[in-house]
Amino acid sequence: MKVPFYKYEGAGNDFIIIDQIADLLQDLFTEKDISFLCNRRFGIGADGLMLIKNHFEYDFEMVYYNSDGKQGTMCGNGGRCLVAYAARKGIAGETAIFTAADGPHKATVVDVKGNNSLISLQMRDVDKIEDTKHGLFLDTGSPHLVIFEKDLALVNVFNQGKELRHAPEFKPGGTNVNFAEVKDNHIYIRTFERGVENETLACGTGVTAVAMAAHYSGLLDQNTINVSARGGDLKVSFENHQKGKYRNVWLEGPAKLVFKGEIDL
Repeated sequence: MKVPFYKYEGAGNDFIIIDQIADLLQDLFTEKDISFLCNRRFGIGADGLMLIKNHFEYDFEMVYYNSDGKQGTMCGNGGRCLVAYAARKGIAGETAIFTAADGPHKATVVDVKGNNSLISLQMRDVDKIEDTKHGLFLDTGSPHLVIFEKDLALVNVFNQGKELRHAPEFKPGGTNVNFAEVKDNHIYIRTFERGVENETLACGTGVTAVAMAAHYSGLLDQNTINVSARGGDLKVSFENHQKGKYRNVWLEGPAKLVFKGEIDL
């Protein structure tokens, strides 16, 4: 089976997009297939794979798989890339409403220059931030542990992230682990992502979690926060009228078409 695909990246977080609106027959992917496609040595290479599907109520449906081949939860950077693709293909316009694993999302195409888009994506509301012995824990569409560090450069993200990702408190599904440093009203972040089982260059739900955690902790008091991941810069905005509760949460950042191709399964 020959499979057309598009490769996108958002702040270095990279994804394979397969369009099931254009080709309804491409619905036969196994966990092994997806793991192969995401493999950086033998396949296309990506942090995850997304299917874009027709939906009776929304502009489209987003189905996300981690690079291990297992279906994942919400992916913020993936969602932004899928909106950029949908706008490019006429599946949605400059504004879109789509559904994902955690429910419906709104999005806006802020700007387009060639293959580069700037996308703003509305994330889910957060009703609770938990203080744990490891750090702050919250769910932004995917579960995230947030740990604030004094010197991010000294953190062994892989070893510490791998250990905490499987901590008993976060069973059975485990958690993503974010290490962050606040400096000059700006957040710097590094994330160990479950499903990828490694550090990624950016994580949209993680960036969103860290911004709210910094506000909750009193490390920052503004409701628009700039966050730098290793792969690029993103912006998070929100409304907060009650301790630990965040509404109208938006994640804004780049989404770029890298290349398109065809691979034989």
